Amino acid sequence: MDVLRIIIEVVLVITSIFLVMTVLMHKGKGGGLSDMFGGGLSSSIGSSGVAERNLNRITIGVALVWTTAVVLLGLIQKFEI
Repeated sequence: MDVLRIIIEVVLVITSIFLVMTVLMHKGKGGGLSDMFGGGLSSSIGSSGVAERNLNRITIGVALVWTTAVVLLGLIQKFEI
């Protein structure tokens, strides 16, 4: 059970970092913190609709893997003797 826990913890750390990176890559919707850091640069990079949709899909997929890892770690901790 310890090997499974270590594998899930590694997956959790990797997906946490990747989830933060994908969320930060999204185009800002208005004058918030995303416009404070490079607002002009984000308008030229995120101008493609296809790229934004693909980034949304990747972010949702990573979030699902992250959520699954959190639930599995909770179940392992609850049922471990």
